[in-house]
Order: sequence, then C-alpha cells, then structure tokens
Amino acid sequence: MEAAGPEPRAAARLKAPPTPEEERERRRARRRPRRRIEEEQEEAVFHDVVSFTPDPLPGRYYDKDTTKPVSFYFSSLEELLAWTPGMEDSFNVALEPSECRQPPLSSERPRTLLCHDMMGGYLDDKFIQGAAAHNPYCFYHWQSIDIFVYFSHHTVTIPPVGWTNAAHRHGVCVLGTFITEWKEGGRLCEAFLAGDERSYQAVADQLVLIAQFFRFDGWLINIENSLSLAAVGNMPHFLRYLTARLHEQVPRGLVLWYDSVVSSGQLKWQDELNQHNRVFFDSCDGFFTNYNWREEHLERMLGQAGQRRADVYVGVDVFARGKVVGGQFDTYKSLELIRKHGFSAALFAPGWVYECLEKKDFFQNQDKFWALLERYLPTHSICSLPFVTSFCLGMGTRRVRYGQVPVPPQIFLSLVYKLEGASNVGVALELTTGDAGSCHVGSISTLNETSSRHSPRPLRVPPTKLARWVHRCSQQLRGGWVQRCYKVNLRDCLLRDLFVSFARPPGSREEESFVCRLGEVQVVDAKSLLAPLPRVQAVTVSHVRWQQATPEEEGSPARLRLGCTLHWSYLLSPIRCFRIHCCAGTDGGALGGGPSGPEQPALLGLAFVNQYRIVDLVVAAAGPSGDGRVEFLVEPVPKEGFLVPRAEWGRAALLYSMPRTDGAL
Repeated sequence: MEAAGPEPRAAARLKAPPTPEEERERRRARRRPRRRIEEEQEEAVFHDVVSFTPDPLPGRYYDKDTTKPVSFYFSSLEELLAWTPGMEDSFNVALEPSECRQPPLSSERPRTLLCHDMMGGYLDDKFIQGAAAHNPYCFYHWQSIDIFVYFSHHTVTIPPVGWTNAAHRHGVCVLGTFITEWKEGGRLCEAFLAGDERSYQAVADQLVLIAQFFRFDGWLINIENSLSLAAVGNMPHFLRYLTARLHEQVPRGLVLWYDSVVSSGQLKWQDELNQHNRVFFDSCDGFFTNYNWREEHLERMLGQAGQRRADVYVGVDVFARGKVVGGQFDTYKSLELIRKHGFSAALFAPGWVYECLEKKDFFQNQDKFWALLERYLPTHSICSLPFVTSFCLGMGTRRVRYGQVPVPPQIFLSLVYKLEGASNVGVALELTTGDAGSCHVGSISTLNETSSRHSPRPLRVPPTKLARWVHRCSQQLRGGWVQRCYKVNLRDCLLRDLFVSFARPPGSREEESFVCRLGEVQVVDAKSLLAPLPRVQAVTVSHVRWQQATPEEEGSPARLRLGCTLHWSYLLSPIRCFRIHCCAGTDGGALGGGPSGPEQPALLGLAFVNQYRIVDLVVAAAGPSGDGRVEFLVEPVPKEGFLVPRAEWGRAALLYSMPRTDGAL
C-alpha cells in the first residue's frame, strides 16, 4: 500500500518486467500503510493498487476461507514457548477486566463453576467479530455462576474473547485450560517438569503472560497422563510458582487443579480430595474433583478441606457418563448433596441441552435445566456503574436497536419500553435503597414512609449539558418504543433493586390484557455523563485483499470485493464497543443495507478492541482514468449509550486503482 499523492509526469516509455527482488519489495510496500503528510479534515488517506494475488495472512489468527479474525490455541509446548504478543493478537484481547461483584469471589460461600466443553471447542464462538450462525449455543445465566472455564483438548486453550467479555460484564472469572493427555502428553510433561526449575518456570511465565495479555483470569491445570517421579516431584513447585506469579500479574487470578494424577505419578482419578492428591490442592487456589463420587466421598472431604471447603469444586458431568448421582435434567440431585456439605460445584458440559436435545427447543430446555438448579445456585450481583442492559443475547436473524450497588450523589436512570394492547396502562420505573449509614433520598417521591421503595419522577426538561444522553427522553422512538429518563439525588445510599411497575387508571377494565416489552435499562453516574470523551485517532488501513465480485446480471457495473484491517488509537475503558461504518464505493450490500453516502454511512459491524477486519465488502471497480474510493468511520459507543458526534469519530479513506499496463504514463 502506498501513500496517496501526486505522481510526477514522465515521457511515455515501455516498462521492463520487475525483477523478483522488485516484486517482493512491491508486495512488502503494499503491506506497510503510510499516512499522508497532509490530511483532509483529519482523515488519513491510503492508496492501493488492486492485485488478485494477495500476500497470505497468518493462519493462526485468520480463518483461511473468509480471512475473518479468529480465536486460537496452542497445540504444543514449542508453540507456547515461542509465542510473543503481536498486533494480530490484539483481536483476542478482552475489553476490560472483570466488573466488581457482590459478594466477591473471595467470600467463603460455596461457588459455582461452569466448564464449557462442546465438541472440541472453537466452533462458531471462534469468530471474534461474529458468526453467520443464527442459532449457536449461548449462555445467559451468568448471575448463577462464579467461574467460567473454556475447555478443549488442545494443549493450551485460550478462551475466545467473546466469552471473556460476556463473563466479565457479569463479574464472572474466566479460566483457560492447560491439558496434557496420553503418551504425547506424558512426553510434553517430562520435557518441562523432569528437569530443573528453569524449564517449568518458563512454561508458567508464558501462561501468566498469556492470561495477562488477553485479560482473562487464570488456568485449569488438567494432567491426564502418568508422570515420572522427577516430573511429579516438580509439579507442586510448578503450581506454586504459577499461582504466585499469576497473583502478582492478574487481579483476582486463579489456578485450579483437576483430580487426575496422584502424588506417586499414577493417573488415578480419586473422585475426592484425599491424602493422595492433597499436595496439589495445597499448591494452588482450588481443586476440581472427578465425577464418579458418592455422598461418602463428600463426607470424607470435610476433614481434608478444612477452612478451604469453598475451594473444592465437586465435579458434575451433565452428560451423566459413568456412575454419577445425577446428570442431565437430574443434575439438581448432585447439586443438592454438594450444597448439603458446603462445597463448591463444577458443572461440566452443561451444553448437553444444546448438543443432545432438539435445537428448536433450546431456550425452553436451557431455562428448564437452570430452573431445576436455581435453589442450589446462590446468585451474585454487580456493584459498579454504569449499569446498562438491553436484554439481548447477541444471536438471531436481525439486529434490534432497543432490545447492591453503592451510588454517587446523583444518578440518571433510563427505561426504554413498548406497550402492545391496552394503551391506558401507566409504566414507571421504581427502585429500592438500602442504608449505607443514613440514606437520604431527594428529588423523589416515596411510596410510603416506612418503605425503601421509591418512584422517581420522570425528567421532563433535561439539563443542557446532558442533552447528548437524554435527547430522546419522553419521545416516541421508532417502532413504538418510548424512552423515559429520571434523575435521583442520593446520599449515603445503596441501590438494591430496580422494578418496572404498571398501573391502570381508576375505572378501567381490569380484565383487559396488554404486553409490555422492555428494551433497555440504564443506571449511570451523572458525573460520568459530563466527562469529555477523546477522539478516535490514527486510523490506519492494512492487510488489503482484493477479489473479483460475481456480477449480479449481464451488463451490471464491475464490482470488487475488498478485505482489509482497520486499526486505531483509543482508550477502551469509557466505551462498550465501536461501530464500524463505510461510505461510498459500495453497492449497498454491506450490513445495515440501504444506500450509503456521506450522510448515511452503512454499518459494517461492531469491534471490541482497537481494530476490525473488513471482509468481502463490495465496492465499485476503479475506472481506467480515476481512483475508486471508500471511506471508513469508527464510532465509539460509550457505556452510557449516548451518541457521539461524528466529528469525534475516526476516519480513513482508501483510494484504489487498477494496475498500470506497459506504456502507461
């Protein structure tokens, strides 16, 4: 790729074919985007000559068929030790660390771990920017679990970033898996465990670096092969070193050990914590038992666990393989015994409801499965602002726009809803507060003097400075949706619950039915709404790939398919994502549909890091006498959800031309 700029005039002459060295240099130049010295309205402009023999992209990071960025794993010790962070890895970095939660994971109450094992892993969920599948497996009972483990049979399983982002938004800890199996696993373990400390420390350092760089929270260590005396003797040292280093580098980091190898080096599952595997439990943060236990195993473990009862995660195979107490829809029988004795639980492969039952009934079966477990799953809540939800599961066939927390002195609340049926039903947002000292609630009407439940007054005339957030308040939105906004002044209070209440006017017909759909609920700190946002800067275009587009009909204009990578500079902490748009050069086939142009950019997709891979964007072919042009816009979406003015978006344009023929000027 070359920087755009005027070309010097020259006499017409025939060009000699490029030498192999010149051809290699030309390809390297196309991969190195250079910004123009002059920028038009702070827009970076790049130039590329169309070529249909693109340089290959690194296979680890991109799907070979589509060039879409994908999550990845390591299959060997050599791959693990050779890895260093690079630009391509940035696609898989989680947006932010785990949200604050109540109670914290460090509390002594029993926890719930979900180990996601589904058909080898890295299926539709490997596509970082989203997959075309309309009905993939999804999990939405985050309030009921404390730890999420992404499991596969690859040596080093790095959780796909979509899972990490979703879990962290709900205050759930995310672990990857380090696993060795069979004879090859035994050879791998001997290679780093049977020698001196430098070997196992190098492996541990890499595992810590990976968790730190990709922003997940730690590792499940699963050694399912026998070990020599030298290797098993070093295993506790490896675990202690890994755990200590992880705690230093990753906030709330965790290392868990799976019940497999015993202290003699034999591969011998115990189905409990006992004297044969206690040394590994003592060397890390927790112990995940095998699945074929009975109640007597739990009773024996009480003495072994001591004060660390919550650090013992009793395994439950939801597929009910082997001699288990209960699995499938009887999983609650296992949970009942586990909780009776005060242990944590590890649910293995709850995707059974998706893999083995009718997919068309997935939501009914998923809800049934978790409802049966509900009484044994203590929930947790988030404890930080802003709180925003649109109740969207991130799947389906269309995009829908509207679908115990200490609070600052002033908060704003927003509710988006739509009534179907009776139109005389009143909809209101209510909240309950707790006393964090002496709670004082102002600018609010209390339902009764002894209740902590309050009904805020709708905000009719918003402060000018907050217009960007509340400009749609009390307005009818598209599709019959309504947004209401509220301001609440609080002092020394805890915000506990939010309610949506419904009321009919006196004398109305009580039997008249209605439906209310909730679109989005927000609770935000007023101070955060006043803080200025930075501008998206330094947008670059790289890794350009071209393909001929198949003409739709005889005589239609020539088209090209464009693939490229956008990268930009922006602080991630204040935003929830970026919307990526394009203008001009397309035929309206991009996501979002409709004509595109300077006033109506077409939405391409969402990014959760500072880069985005554009794939198969249809653009008009450049003519013989002029350049084609496509403009990309990067829109930051704040956590509070208000629209950022387009002047603060990032912009870059790509000019492209067809290759010159011999004799051209």
